[in-house]
Amino acid sequence: MCVRLCFLLSVVFLVSDLSAQANGVAFRRAQHLRHGINMSEWFSQAAPDPQRLATYTTADDIALVKRLGFDHVRMPVDPAIFLECRGAWEQCDNVKLFDAMLKKALSEDLAVIVDIHPSSEYKKQVATDGDAVQKFGELWRHIAAHYKAYDPERVFFEVMNEPEDGDAYHWNGVQERMVHEIHLVAPEHTVVVAGTMWSDIWNLAAVQKLADANVIYNFHYYEPHIFTHQGAGWSTARWRELEKIPYPATEENLGAAEGAQTDEVVRWDLLQYRLADWSAARFDAEMRFAADWAKRNGVPLIANEFGAYRNTSNPADRYRWIHDVRSAFEKNGIGWTMWDYRGSFGVVHRESGSPVVDDGVVQALGLKR
Repeated sequence: MCVRLCFLLSVVFLVSDLSAQANGVAFRRAQHLRHGINMSEWFSQAAPDPQRLATYTTADDIALVKRLGFDHVRMPVDPAIFLECRGAWEQCDNVKLFDAMLKKALSEDLAVIVDIHPSSEYKKQVATDGDAVQKFGELWRHIAAHYKAYDPERVFFEVMNEPEDGDAYHWNGVQERMVHEIHLVAPEHTVVVAGTMWSDIWNLAAVQKLADANVIYNFHYYEPHIFTHQGAGWSTARWRELEKIPYPATEENLGAAEGAQTDEVVRWDLLQYRLADWSAARFDAEMRFAADWAKRNGVPLIANEFGAYRNTSNPADRYRWIHDVRSAFEKNGIGWTMWDYRGSFGVVHRESGSPVVDDGVVQALGLKR
């Protein structure tokens, strides 16, 4: 009887010790993800044409990212990059280009998050179709096998960007399964996980802690959307005509715009934005909530998307918002990854094919050129 009981206890202690070790590894590796940038609209959010992939962003851009002071890149990649490959991935042009950029980032001493960044249709299939979940798991096993030889201290796997699954319980199950699939093939690598839908803080609060401890939890932050997505073509329809909405909002700087607004619903939205008191203090309070959630669960936490649409916002207000949100992350010990490098939220823009750095963003991020 004692032999059996002692054996069972030893197994329990062994599992507990291994879990604690994995948890310590995840916390240590999260320190590689303190201030990063999203390499958007490159291997995702656009047709995977080899010519475009080879020129839209290049190895020189990766080197610039390092010079600007970032410590990691998040590499959003559409599943099509892999799924459209017929034959060995090592022979497929699009996968070879992705691998080359990953290796370039590592050569610059940048950590890399390989982020599966699918279309909305793909995400909804995973949310509603068991066969799609099965195929998603198969895809992750192949990805993990392809990259398992890469340094696990610097290469991270992110299950899915902003899963559009309205059932948090269902997504928790899918996500746990994907982590299991990855670790069956690449047990040393740390996986980044998130809450359902848009991975906001309130989605994070509904995440059930996974049994696997070698994971880093993640959320996205774009509050308030009426400021960060003003004028964006995919934002709330009634906000698409807005521009120069100030941050922070006061009766003095927003009152006239409210009064001049002919759409009563938009006028109400502007009033609510002003009354909500979005400020550095509120950002700090919200990040403190997220940090406390992570502390209670004993898990590492990052925020790997945040940013404000630049095409229609006032640059000074956008810089102020970036500064205040970034400062709130850092005050609460949360690593961050800005959205994005050269897109419509970017830190650079293109002139005659060359990247031009927005110094205001660099300063707002607390980096030095």
